[in-house]
Amino acid sequence: MFSVPPLIFVLLAAALIVSAIGFYRTVLFISVGYAFSITAMTVITVIAYNTSLNWVSLLQNILLFLWSVRLGVYLIRREVLPSFSGQRQRNAEQSAQATRKVQFLIWISVSLLYVAMFSPSLFRLASPIEPMPMATIAQLLGLVIMAGGLILEAVADQQKSNFKAKFPKSFCNVGLYRWMRCPNYLGEILFWLGNWVIAVPFYASALQWVLSFVGLVCIVLIMLGSTKRLERSQGERYGSLPEYQDYISTVPVLLPFIPIYTLKNIRVYLE
Repeated sequence: MFSVPPLIFVLLAAALIVSAIGFYRTVLFISVGYAFSITAMTVITVIAYNTSLNWVSLLQNILLFLWSVRLGVYLIRREVLPSFSGQRQRNAEQSAQATRKVQFLIWISVSLLYVAMFSPSLFRLASPIEPMPMATIAQLLGLVIMAGGLILEAVADQQKSNFKAKFPKSFCNVGLYRWMRCPNYLGEILFWLGNWVIAVPFYASALQWVLSFVGLVCIVLIMLGSTKRLERSQGERYGSLPEYQDYISTVPVLLPFIPIYTLKNIRVYLE
């Protein structure tokens, strides 16, 4: 009932080591440390279970690897862009305010979260459960959702980077941003949802269900919180512009074609 593969403790150690970069600057716990913790856990899990890999779990881990490396490289490159200088300064100021105790608590909590988020891949490979025919449908569905989320997030990040390089003081309203204001956050939610769905037929204990589901719920709440923060910060920068007011009143905040234009009044517990 409470069993988990022993490798999970190795993955936690890897997440702790990689995300420790946040002690240099606090924001790195949840940016570069986040991305490359997933990279490290993917590599370790594939090596440990190389004899158990089938085409589904191989594709799942390839997607995890591509997602994490792409995000990590994107975040590193963004640090040197002139258009990111304002946010970089704000990040530096926030890091300077964080005490070692606060940094330690963030380090432990995010490392545990990254393991929980990644755990469906581990549980899928370690499961003694024999797959049933319906399992193939769940796995294919999960792979499609994962791939779609990866593509959506990657395209959205690139479109915003290209736009900000040309118009650093304007809000992005081109490409995917014509249909939703936070397509990159939606892509990340979809990616982790797909990762969780793939392993649904294979969770072998109550603890595995709880751990994987907590990871999924937490990243969804974090993305909703990120959406709220972006909405607030963009309102402070562009709120006086009539074209921005028109944009936020006609373009949904997170889900395309669903007329939800703000999350300001929604309580998110991981903001």
